[in-house]
Amino acid sequence: MAADGAKSFARRDRLLEIEQKVRGWWDEKDVFRAEPGKKPPEPDEKFFGNFPFPYMNGILHLGHAFSLSKLEFAASYHRLRGANVLLPFAFHCTGMPIKASADKLRREIEQFGDPPDFAREMEEQVESQQETDDAHGSAPVDKFKGKKSKAASKSGGQMFQWEIMRSFGLSDSEISKFQDPYEWLRFFPPLAMEDLKAFGLGCDWRRTFVTTDINPYFDSFVQWQMRKLKSMGKIVKDLRYTIYSPLDGQPCADHDRASGEGVQPQEYTLIKMEVLPPLPAKLGRLEGKKVFLAAATLRPETMYGQTNAWVLPDGKYGAFEINETDVFILTERAALNLAYQNFSRFPQKPSCLVELAGYDLIGLGLKSPLSFNEVIYALPMLTILTDKGTGIVTSVPSDAPDDYMALHDLKVKPAFRAKYGVKDEWVMPFDIVPIIDIPEYGDRAAEKVCMDLKIKSQNEKEKLAEAKRLTYLRGFTEGTMLVGEFAGRKVQEAKPLIRAKLIEIGEAVMYSEPEKRVVSRSGDECVVALTDQWYITYGEEEWKKLAEECLSDMNLYCDETRHGFEHTLSWLNQWACSRSFGLGTRIPWDKDFLVESLSDSTIYMAYYTVAHLLHNDDMYGTNKPHPIQSEQMTDEVWDFIICGGPYPKSSTIPSSTLDKMKQEFEYWYPFDLRVSGKDLIQNHLTFSIYNHTAIMAKHHWPRGFRCNGHIMLNSEKMSKSTGNFRTIRQAIEEFSADATRFSLADAGDGVDDANFVFETSNAAILRLTKEISWMEEVLAAESSLRTGPPSTYADQVFANEMNIAVRMTEKNYREYMFREALKTGFYDLQAARDEYRFSCGSGGMNRDLIWHFMDVQTRLITPICPHYANMFGGSF
Repeated sequence: MAADGAKSFARRDRLLEIEQKVRGWWDEKDVFRAEPGKKPPEPDEKFFGNFPFPYMNGILHLGHAFSLSKLEFAASYHRLRGANVLLPFAFHCTGMPIKASADKLRREIEQFGDPPDFAREMEEQVESQQETDDAHGSAPVDKFKGKKSKAASKSGGQMFQWEIMRSFGLSDSEISKFQDPYEWLRFFPPLAMEDLKAFGLGCDWRRTFVTTDINPYFDSFVQWQMRKLKSMGKIVKDLRYTIYSPLDGQPCADHDRASGEGVQPQEYTLIKMEVLPPLPAKLGRLEGKKVFLAAATLRPETMYGQTNAWVLPDGKYGAFEINETDVFILTERAALNLAYQNFSRFPQKPSCLVELAGYDLIGLGLKSPLSFNEVIYALPMLTILTDKGTGIVTSVPSDAPDDYMALHDLKVKPAFRAKYGVKDEWVMPFDIVPIIDIPEYGDRAAEKVCMDLKIKSQNEKEKLAEAKRLTYLRGFTEGTMLVGEFAGRKVQEAKPLIRAKLIEIGEAVMYSEPEKRVVSRSGDECVVALTDQWYITYGEEEWKKLAEECLSDMNLYCDETRHGFEHTLSWLNQWACSRSFGLGTRIPWDKDFLVESLSDSTIYMAYYTVAHLLHNDDMYGTNKPHPIQSEQMTDEVWDFIICGGPYPKSSTIPSSTLDKMKQEFEYWYPFDLRVSGKDLIQNHLTFSIYNHTAIMAKHHWPRGFRCNGHIMLNSEKMSKSTGNFRTIRQAIEEFSADATRFSLADAGDGVDDANFVFETSNAAILRLTKEISWMEEVLAAESSLRTGPPSTYADQVFANEMNIAVRMTEKNYREYMFREALKTGFYDLQAARDEYRFSCGSGGMNRDLIWHFMDVQTRLITPICPHYANMFGGSF
């Protein structure tokens, strides 16, 4: 115990000393260097595992370590069993996050001047914020250290980029260099490599690389891949709806987003409800124009039953010019989306003629497409959300429970009508118009379900949501049209036909917006734009069948992961693979565009097999001299190495080198395991399946993906903003590498979120160091142990317990269930040893069994705590 109650770190420091010594041995012996065998490997003779290269706009954290630990433990297990193991690692720099951060830093410097002036300005904001916080009894939280901080925060809690750079340990004199995005590429990858070495990653670092055109060799690999896909008809130019960042002026793919990953465009039919004359004074400026309330609907087939339109009384609307004659009344947010879909007088810029409130629209007479009522009116609805659709809603009370109850409220509550100035003639004459027959619900489905659920008001949101759930899907899948030119046909057949007809005759337009809010890494809210882009044709029928075939043969380790891939394959369609902003490789045939960050990352695992032969121990591929020049890596050479193409006779690369590259690829491919967070199922991992099936022979298709959830710290979400956050380096310094790895193994094995518990790390420090001390004591007192063959009942039980531990732990490692392996190979084994000590009593423990125990325990814990195990008897 330390003096004065101070906490002693002697046990942790001993582990750190051991780790440093063991890593020195590893480096000296080059134990993780992976060389192919002279002949093709037999099953289980080799293991090639990899991990999605992390993005280099910051320091690696425990979230990276958790996913990576699954690969590291698996590779160590296979190495322990004698397999030839390749575990490579690289660093991703393609895309917009680095460029966006560099530009943000540049703007801050332009705004605040030199760094000292900027720092003073920042400190003034901190002091002002501190005074406010103190007045409210709180203090801002440092996003990186989890302590009360003097860090400046902008409105909305966003840190200055300068302050973020400080948190990385950079001095003010160094930070300004990071206005150059390539400075990030030079700074962060080597830092990450050092952290991963301290973590004990069993990596062949000769094969590491960074992406983007800074590395001419990887650049040639990506260009070859893109040309290959285009020559196969897998890349086309098309006009499509795409999530788009107005600030960046380009599509915003998943990895370009600060929030909203996985969100897709939601397509609506925009119904043009013509405002009938005379126009009220508030709309006088619109005289001579065609004015429409523009209502977004997912159910154009129900328009026959319209009884009115809904507006939000307190909502903010505007009258926006669509072209020289037409004006749409809707929300500004919807107008911005339309402007990027070629529905604005000025491209990509909404033109508002009049600002309006919902109150200004109540009572407008409307002529709406398909409605059996020649004139309907705009009425107030209090539950409209203006962050969805256009803020204008069509009302079909026959089939929409919300509409039925809102109209019912207006009819039965005179005071409600009076409050919003609603005249009786706008409401009372309008009754339900039966338009669709649904089995069990009839032709007035909304009324029936509302009565069944005893809904009394439009404000009963939960009941109305249930009513909607009960009727909408049944209406689409089982409903039959009763009216219109498609009467007698199923709703699901009539719906697209009615939609197409409305658009064709000019009474509706197509409209799209993000399913949910999407914010780009530059900080702006994204829209849906109609863009002319290069697309990879994912979802094409024949290609999809190949992807499904590949998936069916893969080991995915749990049903939930398989279902995730199957669901993604069911909906994934064309993917925009080109960008105009950020870092990366240029589209070979269209140099104005870059390959986007997920499209250069689909088969790069193959690049690992030859990277060390190209780079000359340099991740950037720039060290001289090089045995091969980047321009020598032609399409013919890549085809020969990866696709079984003909020998590239025109190549100036020595034939022995070409053969060596091909041998490396053929030996290591296919990869056996790719470990990843489950959030990449919906993009990167599925893209990888698609592109492997397009480019490579079937025997080179991926063999396995193991997906995991996110990690929490001490049962709370890991978050920089709350301070509940640790980098890999911080965790190692606080707990040691092996205790950190121990907690990562204990955190969980499934696809649900796992939990890294600090107390488990501290307990691991105690357990490991106590075990070291015990082994040292046993060795020092070896002469007191009972000799001869095991003979007692306790001996037999202990020997059996060890056999069980070996068998069960091997099974758990083989199935990549590392928490279970920790239980059976460490906790259960130690409990068996402790019970054996107790059972032996004065007779003493058997020397051979104790030696066997120490050997078994160090071997079984080797994948999880390799430094500890290798120092005290473990084996590779």
